[in-house]
Amino acid sequence: MIICHCQNISDRDIHAAVDWMRASDPETLITPGKIYHALGKAADCGGCMPLFLSTMRKNDNLHVPMHLRGLRRAPTKEHLHEGRR
Repeated sequence: MIICHCQNISDRDIHAAVDWMRASDPETLITPGKIYHALGKAADCGGCMPLFLSTMRKNDNLHVPMHLRGLRRAPTKEHLHEGRR
């Protein structure tokens, strides 16, 4: 199925890129930009991004390495205003 008509990217292309990136570096964070770069393409209009992300998320190899999980936490009371009063 074609995901991005502007760049002619299919769901198979996205899955192949995710699988290739995970196999070459198990610790990498996989982003849409990295997938475009791996395919030798660049985002154009962005209209495909919701479908692009949905396709990415369906891939079993798209996971965040354990040691990088939980880095972004909810702000605590003391960090709500970046230290300003």
